[in-house]
Amino acid sequence: MIPARSHEGERVAVLGLGRSGLSAARSLAAGGATPLCWDDGAPARERAEREGFAVHDPTAPGAFEGVSTLILSPGIPHLYPAPHPGVAAALAAGVPVDNDVGLFFRSLAVDEWNRFDTVPRVVAVTGSNGKSTTAALIAHVLREAGKPVQLAGNIGRGVMDIDPPGDGSVVVLELSSYQTDLARALTPDIAVFTNLSPDHLDRHGGMGGYFAAKRRLFAEGGPERAVVGVDEVEGLFMAGQLATGPGDDRVIRVSAGQKLDGPGWSVFARKGFLSEYRKSKQVGSWDLRGVRGLPGAHNHQNACCAWAVARALGLAPRTVGAAFETYPGLPHRSQVIAEAGGVTFVNDSKATNVDAAARALGAFDRVRWICGGLEKEGGLDGLAPQLGRVARAYVIGREAEAFARRLGPGVEAEVCGTMERAVARAVAEAEPGETVLLAPAAASFDQYDNFERRGEDFAARVHEALAARG
Repeated sequence: MIPARSHEGERVAVLGLGRSGLSAARSLAAGGATPLCWDDGAPARERAEREGFAVHDPTAPGAFEGVSTLILSPGIPHLYPAPHPGVAAALAAGVPVDNDVGLFFRSLAVDEWNRFDTVPRVVAVTGSNGKSTTAALIAHVLREAGKPVQLAGNIGRGVMDIDPPGDGSVVVLELSSYQTDLARALTPDIAVFTNLSPDHLDRHGGMGGYFAAKRRLFAEGGPERAVVGVDEVEGLFMAGQLATGPGDDRVIRVSAGQKLDGPGWSVFARKGFLSEYRKSKQVGSWDLRGVRGLPGAHNHQNACCAWAVARALGLAPRTVGAAFETYPGLPHRSQVIAEAGGVTFVNDSKATNVDAAARALGAFDRVRWICGGLEKEGGLDGLAPQLGRVARAYVIGREAEAFARRLGPGVEAEVCGTMERAVARAVAEAEPGETVLLAPAAASFDQYDNFERRGEDFAARVHEALAARG
């Protein structure tokens, strides 16, 4: 655990008692603060009380008297579509609102670091798609290279739960827009922006607010190096804002389809080959086509980002590439769960938006596609360039019929409703050389608690169907 070092002797309200909220409360207490905890769910409040924390309703009259700060969990809205009543009360009382990520960056460095030969480094990864894989891949590469590394944030452990980093160690954080939007301190050594596509627009008041939340990771703390995906105009714009000129190698530009040339530092992948250029000369390369844990152009972008970070941390090209070869992939993200009769079964339940699903489809030539769920804003038009790969779509979810209609007349779609029926139909109809792919292009909450449960159900149904077929 990292003790919170900025609130000793203070009363600090904590709203939301999930993983990040409880770890923040423990960290505050370890740092000498008095946490005042609240969650709208009674079971969470009871867990906090069992740990000895005071339960304190932030909406009660005078709740913020003598309170220095409100620490807010990422799932709770602080601005759009409307502030939680507890947040509104804090703002009305003039009490600052922060989160566990802000606590982390203010608490990490300690006097002991002065005795280290190499001070710890923090790598923070954000973006719409691929940030989990990118963060996990960076951690894997560093671990394979013998570097002490911890993975935390939106993946792995809560940021305040990690061990105090030691000499020469690296902390890799995956940060969502909810986390970067609110943190009052953001000072990574290396910051990564993978890409941007519409998501969480209600939470950020539109696309501009969503991009602004991501951009804070780069604008607030001024990272030593910025790795920026430039395949969308927002990334291209941000790279231009961060650089002092074309040759500024503090900005490493990344692409998953276009050659990047010029006097600066760039990493790009084309047709499965990764290339690193500095000052218009190639200085590193790797063939990604056979890397099983990183299929498709979207994962090649993740590989480019991870390569750039590892190289910025001083690793040799061969060391980075060799680590790619042993990367196992993440559950629910382009995860191969079975192969039978020449058919590959892939779980990409994390593809909860249209852009992520389109990237998943683009990784395979002929797809039996399981899709559907709670459709997000923006419609399904972004899928159009990849729909020619779909042999048949098997649509699940409460609104499966409407979802199937919106795929358009060019897609042969079967309304299945349930995962059980969708998998059974896909298994029965799939032919050798095809891929049965779960890439829903929608949220899971109409049928499942989260995308993990959806992916687990898909995997279980696939194994059941294959076992029954013999």
